[in-house]
Amino acid sequence: VILGWDSNDQIYDDIKYTGWSSGFPDAHVMPIPETGRFIPFENDLLFFLAEFCGNASRLCPRSILKKVIRKGESLGFSALAGAEYEYFLFQETPETVRAKNYRNLVPFTPGNFGYSVIRNSVHSDFHNEFLEMCELIDIPLEGYHTETGPGVLEAALAPDCILDAADKATLFKTFTKIFAQRRELMATFMAKWSKEHPGQSGHIHLSLKNEEKQNIFFDPAKPLNISDEMRWFIGGQQKLMPELMAMVAPTINSYRRLTPNYWAPIDNSWGIDNRTASLRVIPGTPTSQRVEYRLASADSNPYLAMSVALGSGFWGIENKIEPTKSINEAGRKQGIKPLPSSLGDASARLRKSKVARLLFGSEFIEHFCTTREKEEELHRNQVDEWQLQRYFEII
Repeated sequence: VILGWDSNDQIYDDIKYTGWSSGFPDAHVMPIPETGRFIPFENDLLFFLAEFCGNASRLCPRSILKKVIRKGESLGFSALAGAEYEYFLFQETPETVRAKNYRNLVPFTPGNFGYSVIRNSVHSDFHNEFLEMCELIDIPLEGYHTETGPGVLEAALAPDCILDAADKATLFKTFTKIFAQRRELMATFMAKWSKEHPGQSGHIHLSLKNEEKQNIFFDPAKPLNISDEMRWFIGGQQKLMPELMAMVAPTINSYRRLTPNYWAPIDNSWGIDNRTASLRVIPGTPTSQRVEYRLASADSNPYLAMSVALGSGFWGIENKIEPTKSINEAGRKQGIKPLPSSLGDASARLRKSKVARLLFGSEFIEHFCTTREKEEELHRNQVDEWQLQRYFEII
């Protein structure tokens, strides 16, 4: 059934894997032993992730990432990744947000207090309990602080092999919500919950190692230490970004975040330590040099977002795709392409993408695009507040 309904438990009526014609049969899952951890606030209950197996594995986001990882292994590479999330925290509960119709919500803290010593110190007990929980359930954080906006927090998960990084990113989002709700609070990872505030990102930091465990992005003989492989990796990410975007920005709301003047990507640009680009190259040491994939928002599925960020890079290396000049050199000119501005457009491009089918499999692309098209249709059929306020009397 899970493969046949959406995030609001509404049934898809036109997907091939399951549905009314087949009676919504079971899809088998297999617990993943290495993901076991104890939940400290549930009397050390043992918790495991599981993944779909059999035919359903071809639609499973975790299996899609494993497919991309195997591609990298065939090229002699392994990936290190770390997710970085922004999220809003509210003095609300699931009951109060519904009673208020998601309006006039009370933030955890007021005002724009990014990187604030005051906010961190005043609420140090809360933050220390949260950090302790993350350690106990094996989701260590490399950074954690307030961000700009009322009640906004940012957490950078410690880098790990990319499959573990995706597992931990998924669990981080889930257990952040649980931690908050157990304290009569609510966390949201919507890409943009309010037009009054910036959106919420889910950036992905990536580097590659060869079989000798060396960072192949680092070459001291090259300008800014950017190796040929790193350049091609960026080239692949840049070239495929517009056609793979639906897997990274998977909701209607994802595209509300991607607007000018908010440090959110609006094109497939790349730059050197440049936060206005979709791809931020971070020059550094042999262990720290990496690329930050900034297109992903907080609402993205970590497995799919990392599959795109990594798979497009591998495709770039394999085909020696040269990127455009960085926006540090050329500004937003020469070869920079705008990104899709809606889920419908992004889904249509993904469905037509031959490379997407090569990287992730046609069965997955067909299934995923159908679900995104259904999401777009549901939104298109709504009459929202803006339409009522604009047209009710005057038209």
